[in-house]
Amino acid sequence: MSKTKQSDLSVLRNFYSYPAATLAPFGVNVSVNLDVKLFPNLPVPPDQLKLLADTLTAKIADRVTGGTAATAAQAKAFGTLADALNSDANIVEQVVGSDLEMLLNTGYLPASTNRTSSPLDDTAITGLYNNGSTQLLLRLATVRNAGSYQVQVSTDNGVTWQEAVVSCKAFRIVIPNLAPTKTYLVRARAIGGSTGSSAWVVSSSIVCT
Repeated sequence: MSKTKQSDLSVLRNFYSYPAATLAPFGVNVSVNLDVKLFPNLPVPPDQLKLLADTLTAKIADRVTGGTAATAAQAKAFGTLADALNSDANIVEQVVGSDLEMLLNTGYLPASTNRTSSPLDDTAITGLYNNGSTQLLLRLATVRNAGSYQVQVSTDNGVTWQEAVVSCKAFRIVIPNLAPTKTYLVRARAIGGSTGSSAWVVSSSIVCT
């Protein structure tokens, strides 16, 4: 009996609905993880993608003191970055096929093939510990139908968040490359299901060793 071929993966494209302050770091994360050797035909190269993300960050800052024109400029920068991410996602899908690890290493998130009409349950943080120098160890409750778990960190008490890691496993997630003596908040959510993601759950603060 022949085995059924696993369906090719799709990139989760809900970044169009991200807040601007979330899309910019997401774009940076993708730009630093996309390997042009693995993905040689990207419509928007990683360095250009990072420039678009940095431009959006600048427009967000301009909007604080600007008026209607600054708001329009931010919206334009947002749309340009989202469209660039969407274009590159097409190539990523073609290359990764059914290789989930390869997809996660790009910084993009996988779209679920689950057809359930109900949203994902929220995960829960069951543990957060120092894991040696400059690392934290996060433990989450497993969520049925989740394909992965997205983790972000904040050093300003949740005002801004940076992408940290995407993991296929909930029980043991290592968060690397942190700054010693800094205080962090960690938040996580499950990715998958028909709604794309669960709600964020946020940790208590922890000082990284």
